[in-house]
Amino acid sequence: MITKADLEAMGISDVKNIYYNSDYDELYRHEVEQDKELVSANGAVMVDTGIFTGRSPKDKYFVDQPPSNKYISWGDINQPISKEVFDELYEKAKKEFEGKDIYVQDLYCGASESSKKSIRVITEIAWQAHFVKNMFIRPTEEELKTFKPDFVLYNACKVVDEDWQKHGLNSEVFVVFNIEENIAIIGGTWYGGEMKKGIFSMMNYWLPLEGKLPMHCSANVGKENDTALFFGLSGTGKTTLSADPKRRLIGDDEHGWDDEGVFNFEGGCYAKCIGLNAENEPEIYGAIKKDALLENVVADENGVVDFNDDTKTENTRVSYPIYHIANHEESLKGDHPKNIIFLSADAFGVLPPVSKLTKEQAMYYFLSGYTAKVAGTERGITEPVATFSACFGEAFLPLHPTVYAKLLGEKIEEHNVNVYLVNTGWTGGAYGVGERMSLKATRACIDAIMDGSILQSEFDTTDLFGLHFPTTLPGVDAKVLNPKNAWEDKEAYLQTREKLARMFVENFKKYLKEDAEFDYSVAGPKL
Repeated sequence: MITKADLEAMGISDVKNIYYNSDYDELYRHEVEQDKELVSANGAVMVDTGIFTGRSPKDKYFVDQPPSNKYISWGDINQPISKEVFDELYEKAKKEFEGKDIYVQDLYCGASESSKKSIRVITEIAWQAHFVKNMFIRPTEEELKTFKPDFVLYNACKVVDEDWQKHGLNSEVFVVFNIEENIAIIGGTWYGGEMKKGIFSMMNYWLPLEGKLPMHCSANVGKENDTALFFGLSGTGKTTLSADPKRRLIGDDEHGWDDEGVFNFEGGCYAKCIGLNAENEPEIYGAIKKDALLENVVADENGVVDFNDDTKTENTRVSYPIYHIANHEESLKGDHPKNIIFLSADAFGVLPPVSKLTKEQAMYYFLSGYTAKVAGTERGITEPVATFSACFGEAFLPLHPTVYAKLLGEKIEEHNVNVYLVNTGWTGGAYGVGERMSLKATRACIDAIMDGSILQSEFDTTDLFGLHFPTTLPGVDAKVLNPKNAWEDKEAYLQTREKLARMFVENFKKYLKEDAEFDYSVAGPKL
């Protein structure tokens, strides 16, 4: 429990009512009665997040102070802010709560007993308390009696920084982390994902310093307790492919890997809704019911949601507790992984449908974090554009990407893990010429990985990229397995392959430093 005296000790005075770890029913009443939020036909509360329907990465800062400033990889992603400016914004955020009803949620991040962190979230918005209750791990009543937060997040979304130019910030919005004081403050943006990814960023700081690997991936486990990890950027199939009726879902987005095995950071899921339907993604569609929270969707007067309507944003979302997925792993944990899968939607049509990677290649492709955007996804894109995001989640890495790659390599070696690169993109030509890899073929590749039958195949090696691919695989056309054979225009294939290889090489130059512990590029394309 938290009292007004506790809040006053934290610098928050004169609050009206404190709603501590409100259950779903109480939050629902406040959302509907006080905040006038709408309820969809299937019982989920619908909220709008205002002008911000996604994260504000240019408004994210870390306080520049020792000892954390010697670990943080400073740059466009991890921007410094002075302790003095932080203190000003912190006071402004706390003052916002005065005279208000506030919601306090005490939660865990991490299902591993030895790695979890205790998180406290303070907000004046009922649905934001609902959001974090969905997304993080909910303590038992007994655990709440002795709960002490390791980290406190103040969401003062109604506050803006009018002095942002004087403070040297990017805008009036701020998302600031003070690592030494174990505090984060949010102002100017209502988007729920800022809280989720803010705590994820902190886990990406804490865990590697303890020799543990935080991961932006989904995970599931089979009947033989064989754990699999799925890494991939948006649009590669990470959520869809990990939702397998033959396997239990550990989690869909954020995990850790410590000495005990793999564990979910979260107690819920945060799925994209655009284009959602019951036929293609029945698990997610069925999870949208009471206690779920829909963001920025469009519904008619009867609360029937049009999931194809992107009027407000293409980034429509739903959060829900993981138990809304029937086939989930209740412990939110798994053994050390048997298989790791990197998903890449290669719009150039160069990568094989599936390749088995060496440990060195795994580190290289992990650091590269490659996928490709296609024409029509963004204004001005007329041909495929390569996208590289280190460790498949560069926006959330406070430390240098090589720290995470080195940890991955060590764990792959220690636990003898198989690593695969799976192309969910194009075959037989680049976007506009070739065809999208069928979900059936991709599923066949995943099934062969999971049951181990892929290891019985004969393997060949692609030129230039040096990728090892199976020459035969049940359920996949042998012609497709070798990307060169799938192209009718062989000359066009060679030109496109070299073009993509040069993009990889160019992207990787930032890791080629004289003081580097080892040269990761040896496992990449050879021009």
